[in-house]
Amino acid sequence: MDQINCISTTQAEELLKQDAIVADIRDQQSYLAGHMPGAVNLNNDNLHQFLQETDMDKPLLVCCYHGISSQSAAQFLAHQGFDEVYSVNGGYEAWRVDFPEQCEK
Repeated sequence: MDQINCISTTQAEELLKQDAIVADIRDQQSYLAGHMPGAVNLNNDNLHQFLQETDMDKPLLVCCYHGISSQSAAQFLAHQGFDEVYSVNGGYEAWRVDFPEQCEK
């Protein structure tokens, strides 16, 4: 997979309704301050466990601060075996603006 699908927050919300998994690659402090519903704070320390325990057949949404870093992370995760991987355009900042009621802490 050479190109990652970048999707809007609205498309991400629709995929969440279909049981998509969210990998939030921001630092822990930012993640704890707020994140998308059900998001896993993915980092180098838990990457191996995430790859071992996550259903790779479900859509995977990758979220960062503004939607830039998530593109390369999404590409990496796609190469690890996930069938459907998406980068969320605008990252968590766009999600927070578009869906403030759907931010977990």
